[in-house]
Amino acid sequence: MELNVAKMIMLAGGVLVVPVLAFVTSFLFWPGALLKAYNWYWRRRLGLVVRFSHSGNYHFCYSTRGAPGGATPSLLLLHGFSATKDMWLPVVKFLPRNQHVVCVDMPGHEGTSRTGPEDYSIRGQVERIHQFVQSIGLDKRPFHLVGTSMGGNVAGVYAATYPTHLSSVTLVCPAGLVYPTDSEFISRLRELEMGEKDESIPLVPTTIQELKDMLRLCCNTPPKLPRQVLSGLLANRIPNNDFYKEVFMEIVGEKSRHSLQENMHLITVPLQVIWGKEDQVLDVSGAAVLQGALPHCQVTVLDSCGHSVALERPRKAAKLITDFLSEQAVSDGNVKKVS
Repeated sequence: MELNVAKMIMLAGGVLVVPVLAFVTSFLFWPGALLKAYNWYWRRRLGLVVRFSHSGNYHFCYSTRGAPGGATPSLLLLHGFSATKDMWLPVVKFLPRNQHVVCVDMPGHEGTSRTGPEDYSIRGQVERIHQFVQSIGLDKRPFHLVGTSMGGNVAGVYAATYPTHLSSVTLVCPAGLVYPTDSEFISRLRELEMGEKDESIPLVPTTIQELKDMLRLCCNTPPKLPRQVLSGLLANRIPNNDFYKEVFMEIVGEKSRHSLQENMHLITVPLQVIWGKEDQVLDVSGAAVLQGALPHCQVTVLDSCGHSVALERPRKAAKLITDFLSEQAVSDGNVKKVS
């Protein structure tokens, strides 16, 4: 009897050891794949489902939760340069469970079709996002659009171009403005353009050290990540670096660099602006530019926060957005009563 019990314990231990060894081996040799698996697990915990929509030969990859038609408008979230729809996971965690949310991979990013430069300019991205909106029927009632960094530039120009499709818009540290104060990133970009330094693009790392530098640039307090996690992040990015460089050259080019600046006067829907006070990528002085052009916009500057608001202050960002939506619902209700 004791022998059988011993065998059972050894067997149970063996069953336990196998997945542990598999996990450790994956972490050591395929950290990039493990990070993707982690995002899959997080999406599942949050109730997000990954779907594809097709428009002709073009396909979009997006994650979604809930259904349209609730008390508040649907949310469409646009990520920044070289990120994916999963960058919004920390924010979605703090959104109401019954809120209809859609996070889409921007043109060429992750699971969305990769075509050519014409789709990577800000205007090209605006048209592709509008195509996506129509493909999933999000245009059947006004929705709330949120965009950060490059996605903020796209969201702002979208609001200026398709105002009747939106109930309101939130811009988080948006690109596309003429900033009164140069950030560290803009200063380095000018040096690159003038050929004063032979450096790689700061937002397209090719080594662990360059990745650490990028995290320091984007976050006021960079996360202290183990080397294997950094290796995983880098492993997932490097195969896409040529694409990232192509997109980067489009969005900093003459046609796109100041797209939001050139179109912001056309934004008529309620506007919310959220900015990290310590942003080293796009200086917080851009918030004053938007408020000067659109005095009725609601501006919130977050202390001790850098460019990556969704990563550094997800709970606060989610609360600001939901509070803004509630305020707009009350305002719309009052207008209807008066009319």
